[in-house]
Amino acid sequence: VNPGPSCSGNPSSSSSTQNSAVPELPGFYYDPEKNRYFRLLPGHNNYNPLTKESIQYKAMESKRLRLLEEEEQQKRKTTRAGLNSSVLLQKRQLGLLSSTSYCRLVHELKVNCMQRRKIEIHSPDSSCNNASVLQADVACERIFTVNDVEHGGCKYGIINLSGLGKESLTVEMYDNLYFTNRKVNSVCWKSLFSLTHSSTLCLMGIAETPGCASLLPASLFSSTNPGDRPGMLCSFKISTAWSCAWCLNPQADNCFSTGLTRRVLVTNVVTGHRQTFGTSSDVLAQQFATQTPTLYNGCRSGEIFSIDVRQRNRKGQNWKATRLFHDSAVTSIRLLEAEHYLMASDMAGKIKLWDLRTVKCVKQYEGHHNEYAILPLHVNEEEGLLTAVGQDCYTRIWSLQDASLLRTIPSPHPSSKDAIPSVVFSSRLGGRRGVPGLLMAVKQDLYHFSYN
Repeated sequence: VNPGPSCSGNPSSSSSTQNSAVPELPGFYYDPEKNRYFRLLPGHNNYNPLTKESIQYKAMESKRLRLLEEEEQQKRKTTRAGLNSSVLLQKRQLGLLSSTSYCRLVHELKVNCMQRRKIEIHSPDSSCNNASVLQADVACERIFTVNDVEHGGCKYGIINLSGLGKESLTVEMYDNLYFTNRKVNSVCWKSLFSLTHSSTLCLMGIAETPGCASLLPASLFSSTNPGDRPGMLCSFKISTAWSCAWCLNPQADNCFSTGLTRRVLVTNVVTGHRQTFGTSSDVLAQQFATQTPTLYNGCRSGEIFSIDVRQRNRKGQNWKATRLFHDSAVTSIRLLEAEHYLMASDMAGKIKLWDLRTVKCVKQYEGHHNEYAILPLHVNEEEGLLTAVGQDCYTRIWSLQDASLLRTIPSPHPSSKDAIPSVVFSSRLGGRRGVPGLLMAVKQDLYHFSYN
């Protein structure tokens, strides 16, 4: 990754609204359609009183509907002037583009042309209201889902993507007997014992009941007789947990980590041995490196630090290795493939790319919107893309190379706190012979944004 727009420039807050040319008057709001001010009615019992929130929501909804109409009519402009498939092919044939640059620009072009299609979900259970979490396995053959249910709580399931390659887009949804009244804060996949035996770790925690980390076999979610399915592999009681991660390094491949309130807990699932590292803040995001048994942690305080899990517990916090700092709570961290760079996002809407060798921010991705939610980042290094869903319910895709915002996708549903889309992007949805594109779950609906 080559350094692009530097963090030391003059970045404005990504989550703030643009300054209007019309001055604000206390107690009044400006209607751009009628070109005049109207009085606000705070603390009012009349039906449908005017408030700043209702006015802002109306403006946001009007913008969303306009963008959806442009999406349907394909009126979007390409991010890079003059970028089209014939020009790219000509430059490639003339030797003006390397194969890597050519593939990256083709993906950028395809992403800008993706079209939305609704997917039919074949599921034995119709009681699920909202897919709050989507987590794909490494091969993007299956997606673990966390669904809200009508009577409260949530239920787990796995979506099989094998039907995505057909003209009629369908997917199979497999549920299980487990459901919980506790919030699922984090999910991650792990292959255990063999490549075909994939398991998922589900993290739950709520104030009224103790939290726990549960290890569920993927074979639990199938169309076979429920009596033939295996049960939960194991479950660990823990305090309120915010994040989880599996170690993929051979030196500690049986270990998983949970980010708790003011501490990190590393557990060996074979021996049951636990190692605790105290922190000064809640750990909201985690990821293990693969080349070394190093765990990276993002905290509510804005600090990002790494731990070598081979070392024993020490007093204080002198076990921290790399240390980076954001101005707001860190909600997601992603290591790039060579593990020289780390991507991080925070609750101020900032997305930064850090060089771990120089411990400096080398790039910033503008446009993300976040104020208080824990929202994931999706890095697709092979395609050269970064994807994130904002608290404003817009899905944004950037060029990983130069931080250009390639596309902003409006939600098919009206924006609200309980309707933030969950997405998965891959050039191989459904496995090795899968189709490229973006999967988006909103409420009960699942959409596929496919390459043309």
